[in-house]
Amino acid sequence: MQHKMRQTISFGIGAVGKDMVYALVSGFILYYYNTVLGISGTFTGIMMMAARVFDAFNDPLMGVIVEKTNTRFGRYRPWIFTGTVTNALVLYGMFAMPESVTGTGVLVYASVAYVLWGVTYTMMDIPFWSMIPALTSAGRERENLSVIGRTSAAVGYAIPTVLTMLIVVRIGGSERQGFALFAAAIAVLFVITELICVLGIREKAIPAGKAPTMREMFGALLANDQAMVVVVGIILFNASLYLTTQLALYFFKYDIGNSDLYSLFGTIGGVGQILSMVSLPVLRRRWSSKTILTGSIGVTIFGYAFLFVLGSLGSSNVPLLGLAAFIIYIGFGLATVLTTVFLADSVDYGEWKTGRRNESVIFSMQTFVVKLASAISVLVAGVGIDLIGLDTEAAVQTAGTLLGLRVLMILVPIAGLLVSIFYFRKKYALTEEMNRRIAAELKERREQ
Repeated sequence: MQHKMRQTISFGIGAVGKDMVYALVSGFILYYYNTVLGISGTFTGIMMMAARVFDAFNDPLMGVIVEKTNTRFGRYRPWIFTGTVTNALVLYGMFAMPESVTGTGVLVYASVAYVLWGVTYTMMDIPFWSMIPALTSAGRERENLSVIGRTSAAVGYAIPTVLTMLIVVRIGGSERQGFALFAAAIAVLFVITELICVLGIREKAIPAGKAPTMREMFGALLANDQAMVVVVGIILFNASLYLTTQLALYFFKYDIGNSDLYSLFGTIGGVGQILSMVSLPVLRRRWSSKTILTGSIGVTIFGYAFLFVLGSLGSSNVPLLGLAAFIIYIGFGLATVLTTVFLADSVDYGEWKTGRRNESVIFSMQTFVVKLASAISVLVAGVGIDLIGLDTEAAVQTAGTLLGLRVLMILVPIAGLLVSIFYFRKKYALTEEMNRRIAAELKERREQ
């Protein structure tokens, strides 16, 4: 029991650190490249989508490499630590571009840094989440660890969301220097938290055996139709929410007229997200996972509609804006945990159907699609702010620009969420009853 508690706490601390890094990049890279460095939103969006094309091959390959790893330190821990250290160095470099770099050099530096960040983040993220089905059994134990992991990740994500703009404008003498110093602090915390994680987790011995070929593993992945359903659902859902994250700072700065409210919006939203995540075990006593997912997305859509009304009225009422954030992120928190549980369940389904578990390959898809969703949101946001004529040098935007900003930030995500829930409810077949049957059959096979 004490060992499990230490392992759970260590896993949670690791989740905090890794999502601090992810939040800084996914939430502020467009603003940093566009407003601080002067790179066009369209270039930033296209560059990030190109990086995701590379990740389509790199992330599953990393999953295969992890799957074949067998060291005296375990399968996952060596990659978590190695990826963390290299990613921390790249993170600092990405937000600390030397001022001597100018012209085309800025575009080259920004592009190379972003691609390297994605590669090194993959090195630690895939083995991190791959541990869930390896450490737990299907059912409540897996749900509980997923809740702890995702709740801790939400805490980590909230830290840069709340603090970044409050800090970078107050340190270093300029936003550019402020971002560099803040990124350095996040990088150090990242290394510390992941070191605690790898020291606190004791992996079970990996049985020796013939490692599957890449062809066999990709074949098993493509044969796992339920994993593919979850992957598509994650892309649709996360891209919708990330689009809001990308544009929220612009929204509060130009539409509401108070950029400090962005931090408050993130704080209240983070509280709602965390509360909803820890409430999942209670909700599961009464409703099925698919029912909870449908309800959570419905709640998020309602929050978006409320925020659109506030923006259209030009309201800067803090309690009402906070309420909108709370409602939106309640749904987001529940859906985030549930998709992780669904993906872990698809690992058991894949073993039941094909004879191979392939945790790392399946969870490499989660890493890839989350980054893909972020890139899609940056592409839409980057091209969108150029199309609506948003001028980062102007203190006041035109009425047409502000309306376009609201449409991009609120109405487009609503459409994406509607598509995601209709698709998921139609295609996802792993009910609680089916999961229990699969677990029982797998147990019987292993005992033979």
